[in-house]
Amino acid sequence: MTTQAKTLAPARPAAARPLIAVYGAAGHTARFVIAELRRRGLAVRALARDVSKLDAALIANDEAIEVGIADAAALDRALAGCSVLIHCAGPFLDTARPLADAALRAGCHYIDVTAEQAAAAMILDEFDAPARAAGIAMLPAAGFYGGLADLLASALLADADAGPAHTLDTAITLSDWWPTAGTRITGERNRVPRVVRQDGRLVPLAQPAPASDWDFAAPFGRQAMVDLPFSEIMTLAHHLPVPNLRSRLNSASLEQIRNPATPAPAAADADGRSAQHFMMEVVATGAQGERRARAEGRDIYALSAQMVVEAAQRLVQGAPRAGAFALGQLFEPRGFLAALAPDHLTFEA
Repeated sequence: MTTQAKTLAPARPAAARPLIAVYGAAGHTARFVIAELRRRGLAVRALARDVSKLDAALIANDEAIEVGIADAAALDRALAGCSVLIHCAGPFLDTARPLADAALRAGCHYIDVTAEQAAAAMILDEFDAPARAAGIAMLPAAGFYGGLADLLASALLADADAGPAHTLDTAITLSDWWPTAGTRITGERNRVPRVVRQDGRLVPLAQPAPASDWDFAAPFGRQAMVDLPFSEIMTLAHHLPVPNLRSRLNSASLEQIRNPATPAPAAADADGRSAQHFMMEVVATGAQGERRARAEGRDIYALSAQMVVEAAQRLVQGAPRAGAFALGQLFEPRGFLAALAPDHLTFEA
């Protein structure tokens, strides 16, 4: 696709404000991302495969560029002068590699929101050395799936006095899962077998997926669950020496997302968040017993946006290290979680 730069306002000097590129800017999560970047005073370059789908009010003071992932030269031009690329356009099995390659060439940090295990593992495994050589940080799966469990688990395991853990269990319950169009497309595309970590090795999830119950705090209480690992298995396995990793989702949410009649999320407040309520619990089990961390809040898509923007702002202020990282590996986890509270989530460990 031909790149068409559409400057909607005079260009800002690079030194005035860090410039953050958002790829997939017409998507649901990206709209939350752009709104939060603007609220924090960070300059935005909105990148989309079809700029006609962009929210005109949201990008009225920013630059919009139409660019597809297949045109490397166009991506290079689109990322020129950017400090960070926030990638929100799935399926990440198709889009993560070309966007990560473009970030490397541009010398800008890379963040994405993938829930796809294979895409997260690819960035963590294959881009660590190139990112270190380029002096940039790459953070795949830095949203609700992948990133939040990683922050909670990293916070739990930071207490050396509690001793090592042999098992990490992640349990997620949603009051509703109203999927976006992008979520549905990604689900159809992602046929890669899901994996868990067992005795220190990544192994395929047993089929049929194990079912169980989980006792959540109020208001959810006891929930029927099914094993459904997302990208948190990859982020956790990347840096935490825990031999057994398992993830569960409440069965009612899985049934909703599998139902083609389930509607997309609808705004229920002034910030555009849906009425969806979530709770995530991470339990670390070791020789000294259990440790538990819990987070809860509203709208997993809106929370993902807050998480990646918080990461982007920290990166433009100075990346702690270069390479490919999980969120709780690069940033101090309790401090990061505290930055999201209380407006976007509550947490305890």
